[in-house]
Amino acid sequence: MKSERRSILKRLFASVAGVAGFGAAAKADPTPEKEVGNVEMLQDVPLFSGHTKFNNMVFVAGKGAHFEGDITAHTKHVLDELEKELIKAGSSMEKVLKCSVFLHDLNDYKAMNEAYKGRFGSKPPCRTTVAVYGGVPGDSLVEIDCIAYI
Repeated sequence: MKSERRSILKRLFASVAGVAGFGAAAKADPTPEKEVGNVEMLQDVPLFSGHTKFNNMVFVAGKGAHFEGDITAHTKHVLDELEKELIKAGSSMEKVLKCSVFLHDLNDYKAMNEAYKGRFGSKPPCRTTVAVYGGVPGDSLVEIDCIAYI
C-alpha cells in the first residue's frame, strides 16, 4: 500500500512539475557558447583574444605597455587598456574579481602599487603579483590580466 501511494505521489508531482515549467530547464541548451573579442592573428591563424566571455564572466588577456617610459607610465597605460577592454566586453573596473600583475623587476612593486591604487573602486579585486624571469614580453615593465563579471 505504501509503495502504491509513493508511486501515485511521484506521478502527481511529475505532472505538477511539468505544468509549472520545471521541465523547461531540461530543454535548455546545457553548453553556452563562449564569445571572443579583438582576436589577434598570426599568419592568418587566430592566436588569442583580447577578451573572452562565458556566461556572465569576462577574461581579459594580459595588457602591456610597449613604449619608452617608467613603471608609473607603463602601469597607468596598462590599466587604461584593461579598462577599455572591459568596457568592450560589457563590464567595468569595479566588476573585476581577480588581477594578475607581472613585473619586469620586483623593485618596481612600490611604484606600480602607487599607480594601481584606487583604479578598481572601493572594493578592489584580489591580486597576485610576481616578477617574471626574463622580463615581460615586448619590453613592457608590467603586464596585467584580469577576470571580471558582467
